[in-house]
Amino acid sequence: MTRRIMGPFNRVEGDLEVQLEIEGDRVSSANVVSPLYRGFEQMLHGKDPRDALVYAPRICGICSVAQSVAAATALATAQGIEIPRNGQLSVNLILATENVADHLTHFYLFFMPDFARDAYQNESWYAHASSRYRAVHGAAIKQMLPARAAFMHIMGLLAGKWPHSLSIQPGGTTRALEAQEVIRVSNILYGLRQFLETTLFGDTLENMVTIANQKQLQQWAAQDSPQSSDLRFFLHLCDTLNLKQLGQAYNRFMSYGAYPLAGQTLFAQGSWFNGRQTLDINAITEDVSHSWLMQQSVPRHPYDGVTIPDLDVEDAYTWCKAPRLAGEPVEVGALARQLISGQPLIGDLVADSGGNVQNRVIARLLEMARVVIEMEEWARAIIVKQAFCATQAIPDEAEGLGLIEAARGSLGHWLRIKKGRILNYQIIAPTTWNFSPRDKDNVPGALEQALVGAPLRAGESEPVAVQHIVRSFDPCMVCTVH
Repeated sequence: MTRRIMGPFNRVEGDLEVQLEIEGDRVSSANVVSPLYRGFEQMLHGKDPRDALVYAPRICGICSVAQSVAAATALATAQGIEIPRNGQLSVNLILATENVADHLTHFYLFFMPDFARDAYQNESWYAHASSRYRAVHGAAIKQMLPARAAFMHIMGLLAGKWPHSLSIQPGGTTRALEAQEVIRVSNILYGLRQFLETTLFGDTLENMVTIANQKQLQQWAAQDSPQSSDLRFFLHLCDTLNLKQLGQAYNRFMSYGAYPLAGQTLFAQGSWFNGRQTLDINAITEDVSHSWLMQQSVPRHPYDGVTIPDLDVEDAYTWCKAPRLAGEPVEVGALARQLISGQPLIGDLVADSGGNVQNRVIARLLEMARVVIEMEEWARAIIVKQAFCATQAIPDEAEGLGLIEAARGSLGHWLRIKKGRILNYQIIAPTTWNFSPRDKDNVPGALEQALVGAPLRAGESEPVAVQHIVRSFDPCMVCTVH
């Protein structure tokens, strides 16, 4: 058995290190290390509750809207405030813009460049992968970045700026739109649709979301050459490299539900333990037995959580806590959202091969198609001259809970207010779930489990299979430790 340390990873938001134990040509065990302590929960202690709207988004620069929405939702539940319909439509559009942009960034800038690595230079498809997806210089990147930049103008219209907008409030948004601005949002969405349909998918968004199972997906892919669209080429790589056998964790999933409107959510809340179940929020705990944090006798619910650094913990190897649902590690992200929402293609893929590199990426791309179609409907539903925001006093003592879905998965903010000040503020980010360390029973987190069995090619110092698995979760390490 040999030990190998990979890190810091490039093309990852924040700092990440992975410690691997290797037997023969396979990974036998992994420890995932979050080496950067942030301390945002400590910063918020004793602050005015509204300060969370300023501090929390600065946890991260690429998913700051998600942090804003979670903080605003926690305050809204503490206040008991009801958001006007226009405000909810606008918040959904803002969050969806960030999430879709993150999915684009992940696919083109973080994930696909690994197939242009020299490790694949003898593969028949390498020339196309290298010319199209090589980091910085690939043709696909030069196509995607202008489309993404144009799409992000929605942020300017609805949120004023990105990142770290203050337009998102507990009662909605401070930016009321005029008719011409709603039209501009619709035109921007049409521009992104054009890019997705001509470049990423090579088909209409409506056709993509009607693909119901693997057989139909294979038939769709066979209608044109792998080079005709980026999704078709990715599916070709999946078949060639057998990516559906790479990176399987526990096949337990969770989603808080995404994009609420009129008492419904576009994507359902729930958990998946050998089938869909109702999500018990009270069953969420955090274990710190392998974290550089002040130890506790038992795992705690986030309302009672403590985040105090302690570098002297004997068995610790990371700053990340180990969140658990009913005592079990779970996976979060687009795959979990689409599975729990009953999307038929994702359900069929998971039934066949579980959570893996192939299925995580397909779920993200499919989610983009579904969300952009819905964004067009949300923009048309805005009624100008009606309220976008409600206001209400914050009580001196209250609890608030903000559960949302960021691009990378389930994000939760737990808030306690006493004497008009923040008594406790705890955050569990998506990558905290996915990149969790071992718990008190020595059970690995989702990524640590997914890395077991990853193959090594001859002569590899940094196994490309490990790169694919890590990136399939799309980590945001700066959110992980808050």
